[in-house]
Amino acid sequence: MLHNFGVLWDMDGVLVDTAEFHFRSWEQTLREMDIPFERRKFQAVFGRNNYDTLTSLLHRPPEAELLQAISEQKESLFRKLIHGKAIPLPGVGTWLEHLRHLGALQAVASSAPQENIDLLVDELGLHSYFAALCAGHMLPSKPDPALFLLAASILGLSPRVCIVIEDSLAGVEAAHRAGMKCLAVASTHPVGALGQADLVLERLDQMGVDEALSRLGVETA
Repeated sequence: MLHNFGVLWDMDGVLVDTAEFHFRSWEQTLREMDIPFERRKFQAVFGRNNYDTLTSLLHRPPEAELLQAISEQKESLFRKLIHGKAIPLPGVGTWLEHLRHLGALQAVASSAPQENIDLLVDELGLHSYFAALCAGHMLPSKPDPALFLLAASILGLSPRVCIVIEDSLAGVEAAHRAGMKCLAVASTHPVGALGQADLVLERLDQMGVDEALSRLGVETA
């Protein structure tokens, strides 16, 4: 089958609701290191990689040793907390299956560490849908387009034939900076805040895949 378009899925807040598990793991890790943290700050940094998150919280770039220590503890705790509790968000399974039927090449493109992506994709039983699992924790953080451009390159597709499914403002901007169309899901931000996306849905099961692709101007045949 000719793969004439690609779909790049963000993970946290798009494939699976991980926000509370991330909040709890950040809160516990930072409390033990006497770094102030609260839910308002979490909302401001959710979706960024750990380097940018700590830069925002500390008001300065973290030293390499501090970044490594906090990241290892926080991510290990996150994986422990979410193990056995991950549930795909509404519509995810239907969309993945229909996109596969249409011949789309699909990839996860997440700012999370590779270990988190592997764990969640395996626990959700979604591995067979993805041609690539791309981790951006060592790349410039969104809104930089580096992660999406890497995913498109791995899939062997031009950015102009890729759609990004995102939930964050930074992710929407990163998609556009990569030259890609963006579908935003309002799982972590209100619909009104995501207006820069090419299409905004409350949740994926709100609209069928074919209609969404048509609105995005994607040719599927």
